[in-house]
Amino acid sequence: MSYEIEIGRAKRGRRAFSLDDIAIVPSRRTRDPEDVSTKWQIDAFTFDTPVIGAPMDSVMSPATAIALGQLGGLGVLNLEGLWTRYEDVQPVLDEIANLEVDLIDAAAKTNVTRKLQDLYSAPIQPELIRQRLKEIRDSGVVVAGSLTPQRTQEHYKTVLAAGVDIFVIRGTTVSAEHVSKNQEPLNLKQFIYELDVPVIVGGASGYTPALHLMRTGAAGVLVGFGGGATSTTRRALGINVPTATAISDVAAARRDYLDESGGRYVHVIADGGLGTSGDIVKALALGADAVMLGTALARADEAPGQGWHWGMEASHESVPRGDRVRVGRVGPMSELMFGPSHHSNGASNLMGMLRRSMATTGYSELKEFQRVDVLVNDSIGGR
Repeated sequence: MSYEIEIGRAKRGRRAFSLDDIAIVPSRRTRDPEDVSTKWQIDAFTFDTPVIGAPMDSVMSPATAIALGQLGGLGVLNLEGLWTRYEDVQPVLDEIANLEVDLIDAAAKTNVTRKLQDLYSAPIQPELIRQRLKEIRDSGVVVAGSLTPQRTQEHYKTVLAAGVDIFVIRGTTVSAEHVSKNQEPLNLKQFIYELDVPVIVGGASGYTPALHLMRTGAAGVLVGFGGGATSTTRRALGINVPTATAISDVAAARRDYLDESGGRYVHVIADGGLGTSGDIVKALALGADAVMLGTALARADEAPGQGWHWGMEASHESVPRGDRVRVGRVGPMSELMFGPSHHSNGASNLMGMLRRSMATTGYSELKEFQRVDVLVNDSIGGR
C-alpha cells in the first residue's frame, strides 16, 4: 500500500503527521495511577522518569541538571554553551533576558540574534568543561554532557577525563556518514566503539538515517532536529519532518535493527516540539522510550533562561536558525514534574499526567504503553 500523494505531476510525497494530529484511544481496562511505573533504563543507568533535560542554556545549568537528576530524570549540560565560555555566567544570562522584547519588530529580533552571536563567540575553555561536570558529579547524580558533531573531536577527551557517564552528540541533523572535501569528518562508528561510556546521538527524523546511526553502536537515537519551539530550521532551510511520523519511523528502525543485530536494543528519544504533558504522552505512545525536553523545562522557576528559551541554532555565526522565545514560568521544577498542578494546559505535573494517561489506557509500564491504540484526526489541532 502506498501512502504517497501527488503534489504535482513531477513530485509525490508521503503524508506525515504532527503530534497534534494524533490522539490516544482509551481501552476496556483502566488502572490506579499509583500502580503505574514510569521507570526507564539505558545501559547501566536507571531513572525514575523518562525525562532528559535538553542541553540548552535556557534549560540546563549545572544546578538544574543536578535538580532534575535528584527528581529522577537526566540533565544534559551543553558543553559548548555559556557555562563553558564564562566563569561567571549570571551577568550574561541577565543580559539575554533583558534584551529588547518586541517580537514583532524585525530590527529588534535582528538585534537579539546579533547579541547572541556575540555572546557565544567567546572561546570554550576546557577547564570550565571539567569544572562544570565535576560540580554535577559531586552531587551524586548521573553526569551527561553534550557536544555537536563539529566540536566532538576537539573536546571529547576533556569530557571523558572529567568523568561523564553518558555522552550526547546532538545537532540539527546528525548522520552516520558525513561527506566533506574540506576536513576529516567524525567517524561515528569508530568513535563510539572506542569509548567506554554509552553515547546518545541525533537528531534523525527518518527510518534510514536512524538505522545507520543505530549501526554505529549508539545506545540511543534522538528523534527530531533539536530546538523545538525555538528552531526556525523549517523557515530557514525548508527542512522539517512532523514529529509523530518521525518517531514512528525511527521506532520501526529500532525494531528492524533489533532483528538485524540479534537482540541489541537502541533507545528512541523524542527531541523537540514536546511542550506539554500531552505531547510527552503521545511521543511515548508512538514508540519513544524517553523524551528530551526543552520548552517544558524552560518554564521552571529555576531554569537559567528566566522565562526565555533559546538554542544553539540561534547563535550560529553564519547561519542562525533559531529565535529567543518567551515561555514564561509555571512554578518550581518539582511542581512542574510531579505537581500539584495549578494549570489545565499540560504545563505542569508532567509525570502525573503521564501516569494518568497510562492508567486510563490500562498500561503499567512504559514499554507496554507503546502498544496503545492511536487514531489520526486532522481536526484535533491543539485541543
